[in-house]
Amino acid sequence: MQQQSILIYGAYGFTGKLITEEAVKQGLQPILAGRDESQVKQLAEKYKLPWEAFSLEDTEQLMKVLRGVDVVLHAAGPYSRTAKPMVQACLKQHCHYLDITGEVEVFEMMAALNAEAEKAGICLMPGCGFDVVPTDCLAAFLHEQMPDASHLELAFMGAGSPSRGTALTMLENIDKGGMIRENGALKAVPGAWKVQDWDFGKGPKSSMTIPWGDVSTAYYTTGIPNIRVFMAAPKNLIRFTRWSNRLGFLLRNKMVKRSMENYVRKKIKGPGKNTQEKGQSFVIGKVSNAAGKSLKARLVTPEAYRLTAITA
Repeated sequence: MQQQSILIYGAYGFTGKLITEEAVKQGLQPILAGRDESQVKQLAEKYKLPWEAFSLEDTEQLMKVLRGVDVVLHAAGPYSRTAKPMVQACLKQHCHYLDITGEVEVFEMMAALNAEAEKAGICLMPGCGFDVVPTDCLAAFLHEQMPDASHLELAFMGAGSPSRGTALTMLENIDKGGMIRENGALKAVPGAWKVQDWDFGKGPKSSMTIPWGDVSTAYYTTGIPNIRVFMAAPKNLIRFTRWSNRLGFLLRNKMVKRSMENYVRKKIKGPGKNTQEKGQSFVIGKVSNAAGKSLKARLVTPEAYRLTAITA
């Protein structure tokens, strides 16, 4: 059987490189792509792979490249900026779309495009990485054990620091606060709206509510109408998140945001090789029903970025 043509956009980013490495390891020969010609060319030459350099704003070139592609794996965020042009091109060129987003608004956008995707005969599958594969699997498992569950809580704890792309996405959305699902509807709440302890296996860890992708996706997977997601976080990060609720106007200032973005680009590099290879991530899920019964399960996975490369 002829191998499908796969394009990885954002291949030279932190996670994009891990995905490319995993693809090669599995015997695939993806087309590597991104807007920076020198970076994508350098990576392609390392693995002896075909490559393309173009901006997503260059619609004509994007459409031309996708004409011969079966599957796009989109690894360039923040997806609130980049997903729409890539998805629209995939719909027009009948090309399957996957990405590694964790942004609620992107999941909801994809869900709204379901009819168009079916008409085009393609799959739109956002969130093929740590967010939301392990958490969504755990939510589905718990729902199987308790089909009448009315409430779902998920909590996770990772190893190491975030990648530059993840940090930039967090910065992009820091002034937007948090998100939960209540009675079937998405509800905006302040950042770190609730803080509680979760035991991931080594004692309780302070964890705060965040607008994690499962607030959107777990509803489609399970139908559970009330969903909250927590992330283990040091107390200074919890304090900063709550501080940002009061000073959102400052964080929306272009000069302030640009300064913070420059800091992230210079200082944030992501977890090192040792952490990727030996680190673990921990996920806990809890469901409860109207009768007051509850069930809890815990899942241990490889380090988040390593897992993302594998699942994507």
